[in-house]
Amino acid sequence: MEKVSLEVGTAVYLRAASSYIRMQVFVLEKSLALSDEFDQNDTPDTIYAVLFAGTLPITTARFLQESNGVARIGRVATLKEYRGKQLGSQVVTALEALAEEKGFEQILIHAELTAAKFYENLGYTRIGKPYDEDGVPCITLEKWL
Repeated sequence: MEKVSLEVGTAVYLRAASSYIRMQVFVLEKSLALSDEFDQNDTPDTIYAVLFAGTLPITTARFLQESNGVARIGRVATLKEYRGKQLGSQVVTALEALAEEKGFEQILIHAELTAAKFYENLGYTRIGKPYDEDGVPCITLEKWL
């Protein structure tokens, strides 16, 4: 695999790179509706973390302010051929560092049930009961900073 680099920010090209990965993973691979995947939270001010292999965007996550002191990391996705290499944990960790730097105290993640173990391995704890989000079984997880 080529050299991997991580970028975090609101730049238009990061939003485009994130959208490319999410289109591949959530819309084409997992058949989520385009209108569900790309929502009102994808704005010019939204912060994205994107891992690139050379110039190819391969892993992404989105950072949102949920409420005072609470951030939400979501839309974590890795292109199929790059999975299993701990790349998702790199974008999550980068956004956790950003949350801490900005003074957030808690991070929430609305995860697909099948991904809950991934987040638990990163120190997140399940809260509440599973629920359906856009036709997918999900669970909310939290981490205190």
